[in-house]
Amino acid sequence: MVDYNGRMGSVYVAGRGISAAEVVRWTKAFAEYVPQRRPLDVLDLGSGTGRLTPGLAAEFQGRVYGVEPSDRMRAEAPAAPGVTYLAGSAEAIPLPEASVDVVLMFLTFHHWTDRLQGLREVRRVLRPGGVALLRTQFADLMPDLFWYEYFPSARAVDAGMYQSVAEVRELAMAAGLAPGADVVQLVAEEPRTLRERYERLRHRALSTFEHLPAAELDAGFARFAADAEGDPERVMPVYSASMLVLTRPS
Repeated sequence: MVDYNGRMGSVYVAGRGISAAEVVRWTKAFAEYVPQRRPLDVLDLGSGTGRLTPGLAAEFQGRVYGVEPSDRMRAEAPAAPGVTYLAGSAEAIPLPEASVDVVLMFLTFHHWTDRLQGLREVRRVLRPGGVALLRTQFADLMPDLFWYEYFPSARAVDAGMYQSVAEVRELAMAAGLAPGADVVQLVAEEPRTLRERYERLRHRALSTFEHLPAAELDAGFARFAADAEGDPERVMPVYSASMLVLTRPS
């Protein structure tokens, strides 16, 4: 388990923050897969420092609840009209049954201690016909991230954190949710230079880095820094983001 009340919580904004324009791109992408009526009430499950939470309120015009277990992360989340932050977890969501139209799970699923129970809770708080957006990685659809070349163990570490598409579908159906036929691929991340990528990743705000040997981290970041110094303006790849769309049947 990663301690987001400790070091990771202190570096998360610097290492994982996103621009206002990027927030808009993400929320517009999510809007393609939810009901078109407005307002929609939304749960941002594992809201962290509220990177997306106010943007969800602006896009969907309803009440938005950011549920996050880390006190430190929650304390950094920005206040916004229509947004309420609550202490809680996927396995025990502090909302009534059938209280939201949309649940967003943005890169949090691999942290859940009981994924089946968490998906059951997602179904419980969704209104009939509601949509859950599971933005996660899948063991059989892992992107070939450029920075893996600096950290030889990282690819296997990342793959080991995630389940396959079939395994996640099976869990969703066992929880009473209906998964979409295909995994959706979104492109919402903004392009960044090699220097910008290094400046973000050097904070080690990805849970991957918590599982790598110290010697590998030191050597990898030394090479990464040298490359960023030598070719700082090189624009790095933008990777598509996998998302499974789940619904609570009416």
